[in-house]
Amino acid sequence: MRNGEVSYWWQARGLPPARPPLPGSAEADVCIVGAGYTGLWTAYYLSRADPGLRIIVLEANFAGFGASGRNGGWVTAALPGSRERYALHTSGHPRAREGVRALERQLRETVDEVARVCRDEGIDAGLVKGGTLSVATTPAQDARLRRTLAAERAWGDDEAVVRYLGKTELASRLRVASGLGALYRPDCARIQPAGLVAGLADAVARSGVRLHEGTPVTSIAPGLARTPAGDVRAPFVLRCTEGFTADLPGQRRTLLPMNSSMVVTGPLSESAWKSIGWDGFETLGDEAHAYMYAQRTPDGRIALGGRGVPYRYGSGIDHRGAVPDATIAQLGRILRRMFPVAAEAGLEHAWCGVLGVPRDWCATVRMDPRTGLGWAGGYTGHGVAAANLAGRTLADLVRGVPSPLTMLPWVGHRSPRWEPEPARWLGVRGLYALYRTADRLESASGSQRTSPLARVGDLISGIPH
Repeated sequence: MRNGEVSYWWQARGLPPARPPLPGSAEADVCIVGAGYTGLWTAYYLSRADPGLRIIVLEANFAGFGASGRNGGWVTAALPGSRERYALHTSGHPRAREGVRALERQLRETVDEVARVCRDEGIDAGLVKGGTLSVATTPAQDARLRRTLAAERAWGDDEAVVRYLGKTELASRLRVASGLGALYRPDCARIQPAGLVAGLADAVARSGVRLHEGTPVTSIAPGLARTPAGDVRAPFVLRCTEGFTADLPGQRRTLLPMNSSMVVTGPLSESAWKSIGWDGFETLGDEAHAYMYAQRTPDGRIALGGRGVPYRYGSGIDHRGAVPDATIAQLGRILRRMFPVAAEAGLEHAWCGVLGVPRDWCATVRMDPRTGLGWAGGYTGHGVAAANLAGRTLADLVRGVPSPLTMLPWVGHRSPRWEPEPARWLGVRGLYALYRTADRLESASGSQRTSPLARVGDLISGIPH
């Protein structure tokens, strides 16, 4: 079995030819640091809104090396944060609640916008808009699904946005062992993540943007991005580094690089797929506290992920995606428990990567017009669609164009900084130990009550549930 080598998505597609590094000092109108989804989408929309802009994108490795080429492949409209916290951010506004609803509508429309760009640019990302299922496999999880549905209805979401599927209706779509019910949301698409980011990088390069790989940025200041090859000077410098933000000076406690691990099976047989179903290609999650996420891949496999080792001391980053053996075994057990027939295909590849998590679990888009410094990120694992919306928003902010996007409540949102070490390492490791124990207790008891240990974890972390 392969382990690491960035991700299965890149191994299946093939690594792209290297683009040239920055040859020396340069000047631009906009300098974007990071060639993941956020940086590339920002460059894409800026270049189309104003083809005369001189745009430089700097990437330490290659475009899509980080989470953009390693994620679970969900173009999801899920809100990257808490409704209540976004509403509080704009609490002085008489229509704060409506602002949150506008952000959610924009995210739902973004799923179709990503599909449109794929069609227009000829990007082969294996995109299928089949919606997403959040499945319950214990009575406690099913009770949480029903409470979530009640909360969605209280916010005004009708059956066109989210609906509950009973055991029989769930099985008509997807047969999960011990599946008791699920919430179904139609606004989600499955993709091959490396296909999307590679195609997007090509589209950006075709538009005249200078994309320099193998060019790490060592520091950012107003009007300046420093690299070993030379300085890039620009009126606007945008930080689009997500889980790698902690590597920059002064940013160690801005975003926590949360680790997420994945495995992929070999191709499943036709009889196995007949047993499982999954003909709608929905993305799949569950209601466990230490949750999993999965998809049926374009080449007939199951890709499944979870937290594994959630955080490395000192905001450490993985070494090219290598996964500990214990984490591979853990994800294998989840796969076999949910889809016993998938065991025949075995596991062929494991990998991991980091996502950016703010202290209040709410994503941000910011632009300081005084300094020209901007950034977007902190998507807490819901970044594939959110990065597109953030990129469009940054493009409007750079151009100084007021728009419905620049009025959304995540624009200008401020998250507190993370605690210094060893507090954040102890906190994150302890949090996920509580969640995993809570899942085991709920499964063993058969009770509909959420474990008190999970409630303690929620209070400690501040995670919105």
